[in-house]
Amino acid sequence: MSTFKNLTGSHYGYSGTRIEALGATEYTLIGIAADQSGSVHSFRHQIEKCLQSIVKSCAASPRADNLMLRCTTFDNTLHETHGFRPLPTCKLTDYKGAIDAGGSTALYDAAHNAIAAVVNYGETLTSKDFEVNAVIFVITDGCDNASKLTAKSVANAVQDAISSETIQSVLTVLVGVNVQDQGVSKALVKFSASAGFDQYIEIAKADAKTLARLAAFASRSISLASTALGSGMPIRSLTF
Repeated sequence: MSTFKNLTGSHYGYSGTRIEALGATEYTLIGIAADQSGSVHSFRHQIEKCLQSIVKSCAASPRADNLMLRCTTFDNTLHETHGFRPLPTCKLTDYKGAIDAGGSTALYDAAHNAIAAVVNYGETLTSKDFEVNAVIFVITDGCDNASKLTAKSVANAVQDAISSETIQSVLTVLVGVNVQDQGVSKALVKFSASAGFDQYIEIAKADAKTLARLAAFASRSISLASTALGSGMPIRSLTF
């Protein structure tokens, strides 16, 4: 029971559960955009397990009924694994085979879409008297080389999310995975700062241990965000 919506200024839209099908009165929206360009091929299964771990941890939370997740992957185009969906309806098998590595990296397009979709769906929820906040993770192992949009477009989307009167607070996190090239590392640090991400996390190796750590960090951040919902307090960043 979902509906598709286009996004102004974006080449992609998003889907989300129809409002009348929702049972709670407040939601933390979780947006995840994971890189699946050709360079992630050697650790694509670890990224899938990371996504599964995030879902599994959040599903065990007392606030699971107040979480909604949207998952996308990207190479030179954007792929929606699923739209905004109540966490209890997300199955671990949804993410098995989700990372089909190949192609180039449309990082800016994917980041813009992840943020703009949260803002747009959050506005729809708020118009129906839901309380909403959000956490967004963009996971990549490289620099943009295929986007139609620009880094400035991402910065504008972040600013729209921050200034939105419909979303109580938003936390944006850029994650650099397997970033060993110093040029790539510097470029991602610069992108994070110029786009206005709240936090940049860099993981040197994409092994099972470090990606499990990333999953635990994401789950803790989401839990804090959901607990803060309705308090009027911003979502605070955690130390990775």
